[in-house]
Amino acid sequence: MTAANTRRVTLLRHGKAEGPDVDDHERPLAEQGRKDAPLAGQWLAGSGIAPAVALCSTAARCRETWKLAVAELSQRPRTVYEDRMYEASVGELIALLNETSDDVSDLLVVGHNPGVHALADTLAIEGEGDSMARMNRSGFPTASIAVLTLEGSWQSVEPGVARLVSFWAPRA
Repeated sequence: MTAANTRRVTLLRHGKAEGPDVDDHERPLAEQGRKDAPLAGQWLAGSGIAPAVALCSTAARCRETWKLAVAELSQRPRTVYEDRMYEASVGELIALLNETSDDVSDLLVVGHNPGVHALADTLAIEGEGDSMARMNRSGFPTASIAVLTLEGSWQSVEPGVARLVSFWAPRA
C-alpha cells in the first residue's frame, strides 16, 4: 500500500453531559464537558490532526462538544451532522465510514459511547505502545480521543483493519 492509501479516523466522544432531566438527544454539556471539549481541540491541534471532514452526531452534546473543540483548530473541516450516529451500533458506524469518499484521507467522528469505544476496539487489530491498554482500562471517558490508521479505501473498512496510534483522555 502506498501512503496515498493510508487513512486516519479520529474518534472523539462527546463531553460530559447534563443529567437526564431533558430528552436524551437534547441533553447539553455539563460544566465539566464545556471545560474538556476545548482541551480535546487543543490536543488535536497539538497533535497535528487536521481532518478534512468531521462526522458529528446530531445530539446536542455532540454538536456542542464539536463547536468547542473545532474552535481550537487552525482550519475548520467540513462538518456533516449525521442523524444515524445517534445510538448507532458498531455495524452502523462502520457503514457510515464505508460511505466516506476516498478523496478524504483524514476523518473525524464525534459520537457517543458505547459506540465510539466499540468502534475503536472493533477496528484496531493492534496499538502503538500501551494505547490499547489505556483505552480499554479507562473505558473511553467523555471527551476522549482515539486515533486509528488503516490502509485501503473507506469502502474496505471492516473489523480488524486498523492500528490504534494514539489515545488521549482529558483527565488521564
